[in-house]
Order: sequence, then structure tokens, then C-alpha cells
Amino acid sequence: MMRVNPPQKPAQGFILTIIVLLMMLGLLFAVGLGIYALSLDGTVREKFEGKRWAIPAKVYSRPLELYTGAAVSKSDVLAELKLLHYRAQSSYDSPGVYSEKNNELYIYTRGFVFSDDTEKSQVLKLQFQGNVLTDLASTQQNNKGIVRLEPLVVGGIYPKQNEDRVLMQLKEAPKYLEQALLATEDKNFYHHFGVSIRGTLRAIFVNLTSGELRQGGSTLTQQLVKNFYLTDERSIKRKVNEALMALLLEWHYEKKEILETYLNEVNIGQNGNRSINGFGLAAQFYFGQPISELSLHQVALLVGLVKGPSFYNPWRNPERALARRDVVLANLMNDGHITQAQFDKAKAKPLGILKTPTAGLSIYPAFLDVVRRQLKQEYKEDDLSSSGLRIFTTLDPRVQNSAQLSFNNQVTQLKARNGSRLANLQGSVVVANPENGELLAVIGGYGNFTGFNRALDASRQVGSLLKPAVYLTALTTGQYSLLTPIDDSAVQVASQGGDVWTPENYDHQDHGLVPLYDALAHSYNQATIRLGMTVGVPEVIDTLKKLGVTQDMPNYPSLLLGTINMSPMEVLRLYQPFATNGFQTSPRSIREVVDSKGNRLTRYGLEVKQVYDPAPLYLINYAMQQTMRNGTGAAAYARLPQDLVMAGKTGTTNDMRDAWFAGYTGNYLAVVWLGNDDNKATGLSGASGALPIWVDLMSRLKPTSLEPVQPDNVQWQWIDKMSGQLSAEGCDGAMYVPYLTSSIPVDKVPCAAEKDVLNDPINTIVNGAVNKVLDIFR
Repeated sequence: MMRVNPPQKPAQGFILTIIVLLMMLGLLFAVGLGIYALSLDGTVREKFEGKRWAIPAKVYSRPLELYTGAAVSKSDVLAELKLLHYRAQSSYDSPGVYSEKNNELYIYTRGFVFSDDTEKSQVLKLQFQGNVLTDLASTQQNNKGIVRLEPLVVGGIYPKQNEDRVLMQLKEAPKYLEQALLATEDKNFYHHFGVSIRGTLRAIFVNLTSGELRQGGSTLTQQLVKNFYLTDERSIKRKVNEALMALLLEWHYEKKEILETYLNEVNIGQNGNRSINGFGLAAQFYFGQPISELSLHQVALLVGLVKGPSFYNPWRNPERALARRDVVLANLMNDGHITQAQFDKAKAKPLGILKTPTAGLSIYPAFLDVVRRQLKQEYKEDDLSSSGLRIFTTLDPRVQNSAQLSFNNQVTQLKARNGSRLANLQGSVVVANPENGELLAVIGGYGNFTGFNRALDASRQVGSLLKPAVYLTALTTGQYSLLTPIDDSAVQVASQGGDVWTPENYDHQDHGLVPLYDALAHSYNQATIRLGMTVGVPEVIDTLKKLGVTQDMPNYPSLLLGTINMSPMEVLRLYQPFATNGFQTSPRSIREVVDSKGNRLTRYGLEVKQVYDPAPLYLINYAMQQTMRNGTGAAAYARLPQDLVMAGKTGTTNDMRDAWFAGYTGNYLAVVWLGNDDNKATGLSGASGALPIWVDLMSRLKPTSLEPVQPDNVQWQWIDKMSGQLSAEGCDGAMYVPYLTSSIPVDKVPCAAEKDVLNDPINTIVNGAVNKVLDIFR
């Protein structure tokens, strides 16, 4: 008899169905999760193995070169060390410190990788005598005899997301940085696989009990994933993605690589609209030092800021930041990384942050603007803002800071003395090395830089600054000398339309016949118009073009008094040939561009061309030196040494709207402009407004005397000032002035003729013989 199984209970079949469905759903979930994880894996690997960050171009000043015989004083070097945030200590036992002992200065340099060589970290011993470095000794063998300090970072060209960072390697990390970070942020970093189960469960419990997302329970790897790949969105989806990507990151990469990436990625502050990312930049931002130089208490502060750089901002909330720093120090001690004594010593330290952060700032924005404009003509914007280029410029921080002080002080005083009349006074200063055209300083205006760079963009009438070109044109003809009489009586000029123009002198006086050099030195308008009309306005225009003026110029007599608009930078270019006997190099702000690997991409070499005959320029230099000795620039010698030879020219425009001064010494060429952006009158002349800034600037620097090379066809002669005839030393009215050999006078004043007779060799012999005969009879 066959046995028949009883029918299954409906409940058992239902349960089996549910189990199968759950298994299928689990399988589908696993497959879906796997596919999703694979897509995330591609994202993780693509960015981590590709270009991780957009590294902004860094812009550097010139490096200070030290060598025996260098014209640099101890105060100059100390000023440079202050800019570079070197620290004064009694001992010089680590990079970034210096020590003064008697007249000796010991510096432990940081070293720097230049494109042509690596300047190794070394201890220098410097000795000075006045303004000269008389002896240089180093712990490094240096066959060149020159040591370069690292250049100052003066700014950067940043990506659109306004992130900034200084990349560092884990091996460059200071002592205790890794231990402090792990002790505070992720004790089990080396023991988990990217996600902390305990931390996650704790965060879930807190979030569930509070009814909102309050805790993350994130590991360092999860923090890196959030900063590197995700957003700050608070959602379950983002937390799931964060956990999955953290697991994938740990699966593919070593812990050390993950930690190093974290050190470069984490946000540790904000500088305006620019974020401070990574410990490398944070060290410079908060302390002005490279990361490798940080001490224990400094490391603890940076680690403490990771939790909340805004909440613990040490400038706004110093007490809160100090307490957080001490928590990090306590973590280090509790984990056995430092002793109680080390803890107590570090805890007793102040925050020690900079008064004002400099890293991430454009310290000299007007100069940086000049650099940026040149680079944009030659490089793509993306390369400039994301490829880690290094731009080495010609900027001299000491000259730039001196120019800023001189400019700010004078403008502030003028505003204070004149009230609302000069409330909006603006201006610019540009300084260059006359020999090579390198820009040393650029001031683009008074107050915060707004993008309008007056050194480049303020195109204003230049007034009397053009007069040297008029007199130079006359001297070039060979028909004029420095002592040629020029009529400075009233003059009228009729236009083609019948209008009559009657220019007047600044003092509203007529001066009659004056020597050519004196007419320029005192900037007489009437004499200038007469002279310019005689030699021809087109000829003056030709001279200006040779000197570097590129714009179209109207063939009108008013041009002779400077009725064309130029920027301070264009004036600088115009005056350079005056300072260099006719040689010109275009003003340049960049020396070279180097890529992130140290390869030189572009070098901006010295391009010199002779644009004008040096002989008449040598003569005009004499006249412009007289401008400083006896003319409109004479006030300069009230503050500057009497033996300093310098040349220059004031410029004042109609209704005193613009005040100019352009002047040069042996090593500095500087142009100053003052005026209102709306072109309203200032009431300032070149002598009362611009010249004091120039003089104050030179008093802060170490100008050398102007020593123009005398051409072969120029000779110095004693000339009678009144008659223009040859004279001799000791004769009344005699002046010692340079002449073109082709225009030396032939006639002599009686005094000179008498001296010639007395000094004639034959006459001397005869007189000697006669005297001997007379001696016998005596």
C-alpha cells in the first residue's frame, strides 16, 4: 500500500517563498552594490592617480645675492631676513635662524632649488664695514663665491576654486606632526581598513537619539574622501559613498600615501576668499615658516585647527585656539609620544602666530599685476593657475617696501594738510635698474588695490617731462651748446585757424636771454616753445620716438610743453636712455618661468639696443644734473648728500592737475605721479607733490652717483657764461661744461688769452731765463 505524504502547511510555503525572495533581493543588492562600487572605484582611482590638485603658480622676488664686496649693509640683510621670517636666536642650530655677534652675522639658510642650481642649506658668517659686505664664510664649499638666500613669495596666480597649497612630502613633516594628528583625529589609522566600525556605530547612535546628523565618526581616510571627492552635504547617501570610497582607497593605496595626501588636502584656514589647504601652506600662513621648521607647540596648533579652522581661528579666538592646542598636546602625552616636561614646556608657549598672515596673499598686488599681464600674453590661464609654475621676477622687496612707505607717508600728509581738496588724491611710483631695465618696485595707487593699476592704466598729461627731448633735439643739430642763449621773453603762437596761444612760465615772469641748460633746469615754458619751434616740432617728435614713445603725437606746438598722455611705466621707458647714454632695454618684470619639475620654460634675457647718439645725451645729462643742483629739483639736496650726482625733471600740467617727477642716479631710475582719478586740479606741482616722494625714496635706499660714460666726441671746456667764448679756470664767469668737439668755440675772452700766454711752454722758458739773469744782477 502506497504512503501518501500529507500536504504542506500554507505557512511553511510562505516562509520559504519569503526566504527565496530575500535571497534574490540580497543577490540583486549585492550585484547592484558591486556595480556601484565599481563605478566609485573608477572615480577613486582616476583622481588619485591623476592630477590631484590645481597648484597655483607661485611668484617670487629676486633672491638676495651675498658675496664679498657686495654693496649691502648688515641692516639690509637683517631686513631681508625679517621679510623671510627668519628667527633671531642666540645659537644658529637649525635652518631659518640667525644670530648677531659683535659685527658678525651668522645665518643658517634654508636652501632653495633654483633652475640653474640648488642652493644648499648652510651656515653663513658675514662681516660688514659700513655698507659693504667685507667677508663671507660658509659651511658649504662654494666655488662661485656667491650665496643666494631663498626668494620671497610675493603672490600667486590661483585657480577658479581659489584653493592654495604648498605640497609637502611625509618625510618633510616635522617631528610629532604624524603622531599629533593620529592621536587627535584617528588613533587606529594603521589598524582599520578605511572605516572605523566602533566610530560609525557611535555616530549612528548619537544621530538616531538626537534626531539629526550631528556626528560623523569619520577616520582620516573618510575625511580625505569627503574633502577630496565629495561635498559637505549631510545625508545618508553621502555617508555611504564616503564609507565605500574609503574602503576602496585603502584597498588600492598604502597608508603612507593616503596620509601624505591628507596632509596636503585638509583645510586649515581661510584667507579672504581663498582657502588654506594642507599643512605646508598652513605653516607659512600662521607662522611664516616652512613646515619642516615648526616646533612642538606650533605643530599642535595646526593639528588642533583641523577640527574647525574658523571656530578655532587664532586671530579671532586666541583663547579658544590655545585651549584646543593644549588638547592636542595632552593627547600626545597620554599616548606616550612626549614627556610631562615636554608637555609643560610646550603648553607654556604663546600661540606665536604672525600678526598679519602673508602666505596666500598678493603682498605687492600692483607688481603682481604687471607680471600677470605679461604672462597672459604667453601662457594659457589654466597653465598659470593649476600647473605649479614658478615665476621668478625682478622685484626687490627692500626697494618695493621703501617706495610704499615714501608714497604712503607723503600722500597721507598731503591729504591731512589739504582736507577735502585732496581727499581722493592718488598716484603711482615705478622704480627700475637703469642699466638693465629690471623693474624693482611698482606702486599702483593709494589704499587697497582694486585692479586699476595706475602704473600702467593712468594715462595722464606729462607736462614738462617732455622738455628734455626738445633740448636734446637742439643739441643734436650741433648748432646749439649748453650755453647758447635762449630767449625767454613772452611768446605768441598763431594756429592755422587764427587762434593765438600765449604760453606763460610757471612763475608768470619773463627771464630774457638765458643759457640753454638754465632754461631746461628752471623749466621755462617760453624758452622751450621758442627753441622747439626753431628746431621743428616734427624733429622733436622724431626724437621722442627714438627714445621709446610709441603713440601717435600731434604736430602742434603745445606738444613741446607735454600735452600728450602717458602712463608712469611709459615715462619710465622714455627716461631710460637718458640714464644710460642712449641705450634702452624695455622695462621687464620677469627673469624666468620654471615648471613644477624645475625645468626652465622661458628666460627673459637682456635685450639692449642703442636708440640715440650718446654725445648729445651726455650734454643733456649735464643740464638735468643742473635741474637738481640749481633748478626745479634743487630741494632734493636738502635731504640727500651733496656729493651724490643725480639727474631729473619735474613735470606739472595745466591747472596743476598732475604732478610728476622722473629722476635717476647711478643705480635707480624712478618715476612718481600724483593726481586725481577724475582729473580735477590738485594744486600740486612736480616740485611740491612728486619730488618729495622721490627724494624720500632715495633717502631710504643707497643710491650711487650718476657717472655717464663720456663719448670721444665730447670735451669739457672752460667757457665764459656771458659770451659763450672759451675761458679758463679762475677767470670771472667761467664755467666748466661739456661740449661736442664739433661746436667748441674758437674765440677766447681776454682772461683766457692772457692765461694762454702765461702758460705757453716757450714763454715759460724765456721767462725762466730772464729771471735767472736778473738773479745774477741782484
